[in-house]
Amino acid sequence: MSDPRDTAPGLETLDYSFPGSRSAGAFAPVLVGVVGSGNLEVLLEPAAGSDCRVRIETSARGFGAIWQAVAQDFHQRHGLGGVQVSVHDMGATPAVVSLRLDQAVSELQGARA
Repeated sequence: MSDPRDTAPGLETLDYSFPGSRSAGAFAPVLVGVVGSGNLEVLLEPAAGSDCRVRIETSARGFGAIWQAVAQDFHQRHGLGGVQVSVHDMGATPAVVSLRLDQAVSELQGARA
């Protein structure tokens, strides 16, 4: 395994997929947050199939294990299926990431209410 400090500069892209346990159904895309110094945005979009796909583009390279834990925690709490989650990160902490993910789900649920 290579040392993360030896990686080329730029964004790291991480992809995860989880089986959905509850369908998100049809919805308009939901965008929360702002990409900027120390922050991130989360975009939820409908996706074909029953999986929850998570794509993370981050400037904080070499933290794949932490990102995987955050994505798994999100999926365990919400279990969404048929959704594409896109995270565009510029150095947010895991707690901020979790809050933004929850905010996006809350907006999604509010839009369908």
